[in-house]
Amino acid sequence: MRIALGQFNATVGDLAGNVAKMKKIWAQAMEAGADLVAFPEIAICGYPPEDLVYNRQFVSDTRTALEDLAATCNKGTVVVGFVDRGNGGLYNAAAVIQKGRIVHTYHKGNLPNYSVFDERRYFQTGDRPVVFNVNGMRVAVTICEDLWNTQRLTDLLTGVGRFHLLLNISASPFDMGKISRREEVITKCTDVFDCAVAYCNLVGGQDELVFDGRSILMDSTGCVAATAKAFDEDLLIADVREEADGIKIVPTQPPAVQPADTIEEVYEALVLATRDYVLKNGFRQTILGISGGIDSAITAAIAAAALGPENVQCVTMPSRFNSPETITDSKLVADNLGCPLLAIPIEPILAQFSQSLKADPRWTDGGIAYENLQARIRGMILMSLSNQVGSLVLTTGNKSEVSVGYSTLYGDSAGGFGVIKDVLKTTIYQLAEYINERAGREVIPVAVIKRIPSAELRPNQKDTDSLPDYDLLDRVITGYVEEDMSARELVDSGLPAETVERVIRMIDRNEYKRRQSAPGVRITAKAFGKDRRLPITNRYRTTVTDPKKQP
Repeated sequence: MRIALGQFNATVGDLAGNVAKMKKIWAQAMEAGADLVAFPEIAICGYPPEDLVYNRQFVSDTRTALEDLAATCNKGTVVVGFVDRGNGGLYNAAAVIQKGRIVHTYHKGNLPNYSVFDERRYFQTGDRPVVFNVNGMRVAVTICEDLWNTQRLTDLLTGVGRFHLLLNISASPFDMGKISRREEVITKCTDVFDCAVAYCNLVGGQDELVFDGRSILMDSTGCVAATAKAFDEDLLIADVREEADGIKIVPTQPPAVQPADTIEEVYEALVLATRDYVLKNGFRQTILGISGGIDSAITAAIAAAALGPENVQCVTMPSRFNSPETITDSKLVADNLGCPLLAIPIEPILAQFSQSLKADPRWTDGGIAYENLQARIRGMILMSLSNQVGSLVLTTGNKSEVSVGYSTLYGDSAGGFGVIKDVLKTTIYQLAEYINERAGREVIPVAVIKRIPSAELRPNQKDTDSLPDYDLLDRVITGYVEEDMSARELVDSGLPAETVERVIRMIDRNEYKRRQSAPGVRITAKAFGKDRRLPITNRYRTTVTDPKKQP
């Protein structure tokens, strides 16, 4: 049996566009002699459709689009994900298409309801297996999370008899290290069911999520026979054979080059997610403030890679607090990237704004409010230019800053998309080194990488005036935010108690800022927004001395 995994970039709600892509891929697979073609989870309407599924017309139109695809696919067998309505509810489903019609429908049996997943909010649980034949080989259909609980899957498949291939259509979002966890799960399935596994994953950006593709073909011995491209569309084709020592898979094409390490993964994820968010939402150009600091430089570099440098408008907005070095480096970064640069000094605006605010005798030309005013003037300039020319404002705050609220509401947090919102400051430095290494030249100036971080909103300001060193800060954030560790557990792991309690207080009390921030790319196992959801009004505090005691 020749199998083809059609890993493609679907757009949520673009029923006609998604079906057109699948028809084209199916035709390519037929030309290559494929007997079985698989497409990702809920590929007809894109994943995740969220509350769109509550719209009865949307579900009905999804079915019509599925039938249109089926009518075209009149050769071979096709398996594709869609939203099904039946038995008083909705199902995350897979259609098996043969000879131009739907011959089987499988309903997902293991619905994830954790992290970024809310499938029990929308779908009913399926309880009937689907196994079909292709060229004498028996294929069992599963959907994404079904693979991750082998006991439940064993219960579902009890009584179906032996099958040669476990086919899984998936929409598994990327986070750092996810590919190794997937391979472990698939390997376990080959062992438990003594079969080969074909895993077809979605690729592309959808709001905060990015899907990395990397569809997998694994033989019955647990050996990865082939992996599709990372962060790109691909058609993975291989022959599946039953031999004396098991089910073998023989690819028909050279292996796809995979990211060399985690930092390359993160870079590719950020580029893809930024491109898709901008283009899928109808924009062609972006705009951002560039300060001479590393965060805005990385944001500009990713945007330029995603959209082309000509579509990334950089704006430098210096005040008297900006050093000549950072002003020079702002221009150097834009020049290195090939991005257009606009200079709009804010000192005259700041002076007029501050003078007007003196109508309130409590206003002073100093302190936090005066610093934040500078950030808000910059935010207003960017949003005004965006409004005028129709470009999308990119925010430049990293996860370390977003965690502790080291940003200004309606200032540097103003914008439409946060490219590095889930990237810790320590990872930002690694990305800078990688971007320069990838380009073979100094794209991010060494001076920018080595400069002591500063918001430059007052004389001689440094980030460490307000925050712990980033190495220490990021360790606390990783433990508290991403791993749900308590203050006591963090201290027991070797972190200083005073810093732990201080950082946790900052994280907890700045939930209101994060709730108003732009969406951004999720690259960690727990990101702010769709992933980590906490109440704004919240008096619970975890403490070092007694984690169970309420303040």
